[in-house]
Amino acid sequence: MGGRPPSSGTDADAAQTSGESALTVKILVAGGFGVGKTTLVSAVSEIRPLRTEEALTEKSIGIDDTSAVMNKTTTTVAMDFGRITLPNGLVLFVFGTPGQDRFWFMWDELAKGALGSVILVDTRRLADCFQSVDYFERRGLPFIIAVNRFDGAGVHTPDQVRDALDLSPDIPVIDCDVRNKEDAKRVLITLVEHIMRTMSGRQAVG
Repeated sequence: MGGRPPSSGTDADAAQTSGESALTVKILVAGGFGVGKTTLVSAVSEIRPLRTEEALTEKSIGIDDTSAVMNKTTTTVAMDFGRITLPNGLVLFVFGTPGQDRFWFMWDELAKGALGSVILVDTRRLADCFQSVDYFERRGLPFIIAVNRFDGAGVHTPDQVRDALDLSPDIPVIDCDVRNKEDAKRVLITLVEHIMRTMSGRQAVG
């Protein structure tokens, strides 16, 4: 598991741990518009995150649903990028995907070389993540569901969320607050563990 990620316009390939070339893994953070992808990348990154955000304009009226995120004034139009080194020395290159349908042409490029994805969920707008779930299921890419705690959102158990999304029992569903660095780190660690289990299972079958 690892290797050099696709070029992202950064010098991330030069990352090192303890003076030696680090084992690196590329992962994605996906989900609907305004669900917290940029916040998660920013909270967890040990470098200054790369962002490609633009201000919301009148052109987005009727296209981007901001009813649940009234204070949101910007949107990711290409990707977010951050990097985190886990305690075991594994380096994660974290790419946040754009959430709106009109920017989905970027997804295939961002998904190249990725080993897994976090799908962020806002339970007030659960349907917004259906496309993300379908995308990664079709690609056979391991993913987990991270339910971001928003003010005013009801409390739902992992099993309730899993049932609502019609997910298999082996896909982790966890609760988090992506503004909290330790919570965001726990989400990524959960994904890495799921990737390892999935790869081990595929090797056993093969």
